[in-house]
Amino acid sequence: MTAPLREFIWESADEALEDRRLRRPAIYVLLAIVVGVLGFNWPVMATGVEAISPIWMGIFRVSGAVIVVAVIAASSGNLRMPPRRDLPVIASVAVFRLAAVFVLVFTALELVPASRSAVLVWTTSLWTVPIAAFFLGETVSRQRWLGLTLGIAGVVVLFEPWGLAWDEPDTIVGHALLILGAVINAGTAVHIRGHRWTITPLQALPWQLASATVLLLPIGLAIDGWPTIEWTPQLVGVVVYQGALASGIALWASIVVFRNMATVSATLTLMGVPVVGVVSSVLLLDERLSVTLTLGLMFVIAGVSVNLFYDRGRATTGESEQATRALETRAIIE
Repeated sequence: MTAPLREFIWESADEALEDRRLRRPAIYVLLAIVVGVLGFNWPVMATGVEAISPIWMGIFRVSGAVIVVAVIAASSGNLRMPPRRDLPVIASVAVFRLAAVFVLVFTALELVPASRSAVLVWTTSLWTVPIAAFFLGETVSRQRWLGLTLGIAGVVVLFEPWGLAWDEPDTIVGHALLILGAVINAGTAVHIRGHRWTITPLQALPWQLASATVLLLPIGLAIDGWPTIEWTPQLVGVVVYQGALASGIALWASIVVFRNMATVSATLTLMGVPVVGVVSSVLLLDERLSVTLTLGLMFVIAGVSVNLFYDRGRATTGESEQATRALETRAIIE
């Protein structure tokens, strides 16, 4: 690695590997990768669940990612058994952030359009504020409460309780599943941030993905049986995108980000995902960008922006760095 590249990535290239922290530009590069890959993934997922059941879509996604990440980890000398102290957070990511959220989201995509789903499930940042305040002691200022209020207003607009056919439970269930997925994502993000890691994201990810696969496989067999799938080049591309990019590269990058940034800042910035998701769904799936969807999206983005600008302001005063040091978390890219 050249000296300019080391200086771009690490705050201090002279420190021991376990003490290094990423520079903000490097974090933003990872954020851009996550936002682009996961945002475009919404129309990809919507296409996939037309041919594969939600549970089996999740199985293909995590099992494919296991292969990709394990090969990368093994080739770089990072495939190792995790220590006991990291097992709780590995289980948390596997059971909740991967297995549970995938099943919830893929099921909801059969009931709710992809563009609306992308916005609702990425309200994660709104729920992160109270969860991080309770478990990590992060201060919830007036600005954050304002952002949370605007975001919740956006969720209400998207949900359209005044226009829903309450005698059609599928629509209501679909929205509820997406919001539940967002809350679970927020909880695991806080857990990732608050845990004192002893291994790197690349060392942890193969075990998280493998555990999720082991959990989902018997569930898929019990509920759907062995799938009968008519494979096409497009469907193969969907599955490869899910495993290699969405659950391999993007998941690894997001975990690195959460271990380097304050939880609220990271999740707020990742709200760019639904923006890309809405635009790509409208362009690729011919979904209609309705007034309600646009208004709800604007409310959510406004709420996120209020919180994001507040966090950036705190960073300039050094408060965020103090909070980071207090949590004593590490992030290493190898």
